[in-house]
Amino acid sequence: MASSYQGIFDNAGVLAPAAEKHKAAYQEIYKQHGHRIYSLAFWMTENEITAEQLAANTFLRAFAGAVRPGSEQIDLAFLAEVRELMPVGALQLRCAITAALPSIKGNVKRIHLERAVSQVPPTERLIFLLHDVESYQHERIAHLLGISETESRFGLCQARVQIRELVARM
Repeated sequence: MASSYQGIFDNAGVLAPAAEKHKAAYQEIYKQHGHRIYSLAFWMTENEITAEQLAANTFLRAFAGAVRPGSEQIDLAFLAEVRELMPVGALQLRCAITAALPSIKGNVKRIHLERAVSQVPPTERLIFLLHDVESYQHERIAHLLGISETESRFGLCQARVQIRELVARM
C-alpha cells in the first residue's frame, strides 16, 4: 500500500488539531486496520490510486466520528465511502435457474479469479469479500449493509456462482 498514516492527514485541516492530540491512538488504529481497508478498497475499485483515496477517506470519516473508532465504526465509514462511489445495498436478484456449471478442471490461475471477482456486481462482490476473504459472519454483513441475513447468504451464493461461471469461461 503506497499511502501512509501521515498521508491521511496531509491537507485534512478538519482533523489536524485532533490528529496531534490523538496521534498515538490514530496510528495504532491505522496499523490495525489499514491493510484490510486498503485491500477491500482495491478489490472494490480495481485502481490503486482510487483505493488509496478511499482508504484515506475511510479513516478520516472514522476518526471524525470517534477518537478511538472500533472495527464496526471503521467498517461503517468504509461502506459510507464505497456507497458514494458505487451502488451498494440492493442485490441484483437472478431468479432464473442457472445452467449446469461446467466442471473446472486443471489449475485455475489467480488472474482468472481476480478478473472474475472484479466482474461481480458491487453488492455481491462486497458480500463475497467480507465473508470469504475477511471472514465476517452473515449477521455482521447484514448489519453493515442494511440487509437481512438471508439476503447476505443469497448474495454470497450468487457471487460464488457468478465467479464460478466466469472462471469456467476463461
